[in-house]
Order: sequence, then C-alpha cells, then structure tokens
Amino acid sequence: MNTKLLKLFLGTIILLFTISCKVSPEAIEFGKDQCNFCKMNIVDKMHAAQFVTPKGKQFKFDAIECMVNYLDQNSEEKTALLLVADYGNPGEMTDAEKATYLISTEIKSPMGANLSAFSLKNTAEEFQQKNSGEIYTWESVKQKLSDK
Repeated sequence: MNTKLLKLFLGTIILLFTISCKVSPEAIEFGKDQCNFCKMNIVDKMHAAQFVTPKGKQFKFDAIECMVNYLDQNSEEKTALLLVADYGNPGEMTDAEKATYLISTEIKSPMGANLSAFSLKNTAEEFQQKNSGEIYTWESVKQKLSDK
C-alpha cells in the first residue's frame, strides 16, 4: 500500500514539475503590461515584442527596438523564444530570428526607430514599396541598432 502511495506522489510531483517548466509565451496584456526596457505600458499590437528564458521567465516590450536594446545591454540573458509582432497581422507574434524587418520613416514605432517586423518577406517588400525604407534580417537589425 505504501509503495502505491509513494509512486502516486512521485508521479504527481514529476507531472507538476514538467508542467511548470514549459517554455511558452504568455499573451501580452495590452494596456496593462509594462515594457521591461523603458517601463512604458505596452499598447501597440503592431510593434510589441517578447522573449522567454529557458526557465520560462517572460520579458515583454512595447517596441522591437526595446527588446533589441535590452538584449544588447543584458547579453548574459539566455533566450528560448524571441517573438515580435507581425505588422501585417496585428496582434499576431512571429519568430524574431526568422522575421523580416522594415525601417521606414512612414511607419512610426513607439520608441521612434520606425522598426516593424513581418513574418513573410514578400509582405515586408510590399510595405517597403508603399512606404519606402530599408529591409533587414534579425542579425542586421541588431547591428543597425547597436551602431547608434
């Protein structure tokens, strides 16, 4: 009887441990959550960003440039997920490392870098044709922002 109880107890502990270590993003509560970099409320569904650590800790940002600057200043911070708002689909998040970026003075972002992300390169190119600007990858946008 004690062996069955012990197995049930250990099984429950393992299950709870597994569930608690799940690395997934939490939804950004627009108008309530604060940016981890500039401390402004996150209100713009078209420019928000977030990352999740391997232990599941959430970091949310009101603009992609805030996340890039935070990561640049906190280079020891490990990331499991990097997400940015897909400008072409407001409210949807996409993988930051696979996204295509457009810096255009015609598309204003909350912190003034005029930086927007797109899940599809051809969508970014369509917005570029309508609004001018330069196309970037994740690596090149990080380099561009760190040069300032």
